[in-house]
Amino acid sequence: MKVTIKDSQILKTVNPDVLKAHLLANGWHETGRIYNNAGAIWRLKKDAADEYEILLPLQHNLGDYAERISDILKTLEIVENRDQVDILSEFITNYPNFTVQGVVMQIATPQIDKLSGEITLVCTVFDKLQEIKTELVDYDYILAIKAYQERLPIRCTGDLVIVDNRFILKNPENLQIDKI
Repeated sequence: MKVTIKDSQILKTVNPDVLKAHLLANGWHETGRIYNNAGAIWRLKKDAADEYEILLPLQHNLGDYAERISDILKTLEIVENRDQVDILSEFITNYPNFTVQGVVMQIATPQIDKLSGEITLVCTVFDKLQEIKTELVDYDYILAIKAYQERLPIRCTGDLVIVDNRFILKNPENLQIDKI
């Protein structure tokens, strides 16, 4: 089943530099700039018959930024023979105000001087199960321990970032135990 990403909020989080690095690593070449450097044209010659072109927006403030990223995903889906969700998950490095819902799989030993510690959640992120680490304090940490002990899902909001190919939820807030 092919999935087309249409969520403009997700598409707007893609950094053009991350896309540029991906294109360079996969044999694409920049062939020109348009509209006073607002966009770059990238081409890939796959074999004698197939040539592909991508218009990479270079400025987040463009009105059609999300649509151009969507077009890029459609092209890369064909060229790389992978689904868009898989490709997009490599491009997301920072997703602010992201709500996660999952199960606490691990609780690190709490800090000695305060009631806090790192937890590991297993959640669905962009249609794939992923481990997410986050640091909780005080009452939220207690709720996470309870959810872990009773195997209850939790939900919270924060800034989802990728560091060294690992998901981290920074600034978690509004942690709740979901009732089954």
